[in-house]
Amino acid sequence: MKKLIPLVLIATLGMTGVTMANTMPVSGGFNGGTTQAVNGSGFVAGTANVISVEQAKQLQDDAWVTLRGHIIQQVGEKDYIFKDSSGNITVEIDHKRWRGVSVSPIDLVEITGEVDKDWSTVEIDVKQIQIVTVAK
Repeated sequence: MKKLIPLVLIATLGMTGVTMANTMPVSGGFNGGTTQAVNGSGFVAGTANVISVEQAKQLQDDAWVTLRGHIIQQVGEKDYIFKDSSGNITVEIDHKRWRGVSVSPIDLVEITGEVDKDWSTVEIDVKQIQIVTVAK
């Protein structure tokens, strides 16, 4: 019996990894002009407390935030300018965080991540991005 439990656990973890690898999208990102439909799914625990860019800039380092606005420009390999009605902030979005989502500057998006404060800069390290409204 003691040998059966680890064997079942190893088999289960192995199947989970294969399933995840087969379902992970490999495309997406900021395209500056056009959008594509994304068929995603997942658990949503209700609406997050969306705050403004200016409010996010006042928070302490490593604070979790949710912002709603537009990604208006790519300024580096993983760095973008995010804008809402209160101002702009640099956001860092790793390639794996796009999960097949493609956005343009006119699409309304919601991003969730951590405030990253250095000596003279504040940016958001994005952990999740989703389209709220696709522009037509």
